[in-house]
Amino acid sequence: MSAERETTGGREGEREVKDASMLLQKEMIAGHFTALSRAKEEGKKVVYTFVPGNLTELLHAFDVLPLYPEINALQSGMRKKSGGYILEAERLGHSEDVCAYVKSDIGMLRAGNVGPTGEKLPPPDLLLLSYTGCFTFMKWFELLKREYDCPVAMLHVPYQGDGEFTDEMRKYVVDQLRSEVIPKLEQVTGKKLDEAKLEEALAKSSVAEDDLVWVLESAKNKPSPIDAYFGGVYYIGPIFTAFRGTDAAVEYYKTLRSEVQVRLDQRLGPITPDGPLTNERYRLVVEGPPSWPSFQEFWKMFSGEGAVVVASSYTKVGGFYDHGFRHDPKRPLESLADYCAGCYTNLNLPSRIEILARYVREYQADGLLINSVKSCNSFSAGQLMILREVEERTGVPGGFIETDLVDPRYFSAANVKNRLESYLQMIEQKRKSPGAPRGPSGAAGGGSSGPRRLEVLP
Repeated sequence: MSAERETTGGREGEREVKDASMLLQKEMIAGHFTALSRAKEEGKKVVYTFVPGNLTELLHAFDVLPLYPEINALQSGMRKKSGGYILEAERLGHSEDVCAYVKSDIGMLRAGNVGPTGEKLPPPDLLLLSYTGCFTFMKWFELLKREYDCPVAMLHVPYQGDGEFTDEMRKYVVDQLRSEVIPKLEQVTGKKLDEAKLEEALAKSSVAEDDLVWVLESAKNKPSPIDAYFGGVYYIGPIFTAFRGTDAAVEYYKTLRSEVQVRLDQRLGPITPDGPLTNERYRLVVEGPPSWPSFQEFWKMFSGEGAVVVASSYTKVGGFYDHGFRHDPKRPLESLADYCAGCYTNLNLPSRIEILARYVREYQADGLLINSVKSCNSFSAGQLMILREVEERTGVPGGFIETDLVDPRYFSAANVKNRLESYLQMIEQKRKSPGAPRGPSGAAGGGSSGPRRLEVLP
């Protein structure tokens, strides 16, 4: 599959290489924002909701358009606009410690609520909060409620504190869907739930999810044909947002799978901003979200060293599929409940440790790198403990850096690059250390005192 070059929203004149699926994903997302800008004139209802635990198939059954505030913030970050929006929110009184996504979204709203296609986004007809482990989402919707005069529906999803989603928990969520969420959607749209349409959407989701899992698990090959962190954020875009349950999603993941199959057949590495990676030297598992304002620069730090991310936790923030979950049209509401409960930030720390350790082993990774984002407690809480436990269980060394989601003030490129290079050099040195315990990809682990960690704050 040939790669194409296009100008992106980075520095003026900067051009990056994208493969065909990345370009298709970009077109799909842009088309959705255009549809949102025309929603009111075309009589479409708009529901604001969040990515983790979103009920996209249910929204499609009511023929409404979803809008995701954290996607607004993410897009603002990639277009280098989030810094100004954050400063505007702080001038309005929001603390420096508040989630940067929230401040970017509020600043964008106050600046006219213009989306990434340059078109104004509509106000919501319903605020639908699916609470899955992030308390900030609740406060975020309180702020949006002050801005918009519209109904609010909340779906409370129990936290998996004991590492299990029980039958009682499932019933609790399903009961809320029946008594709170569906009635609000019926009230807003003036339509009754079309159960057949919901089941059809769930069946399409399952097909797309099969192909996504195949793509993500292709990284078990050497060389990996994908980057499951930087490239992975393109791959998850349609299924984590407005396209799950649609023909467009089915077609996208079919195209993506075919594209990756070609690279597998030809033993090619992933596409990077500088072109195909031809020298896979390090295989990493990464925990935590990327820094969106410096996304391309951050990616190039890895690809320039021949470092490929073979598995990541961030690509599970909108749902786990590689553990076997699929949306099930035979159990529509129960399936939606299971999906919501299984999002990464709704899992307890022991579960996250087990997942990351499994990724290190199954993907034969040389190390675990944590990118701890300053303003996201849902990810950052407990990460040093997670790192220590994964090191002890797998024998591979860990690294720790800190940036932020969309606040450019917390990305020190020189510092991050220096520490990343030092971490990779440590992996290299441990490979050459005679008699050292070996990790699953040939990387040496630590002795009885455990491997060294690198930590960097910008």
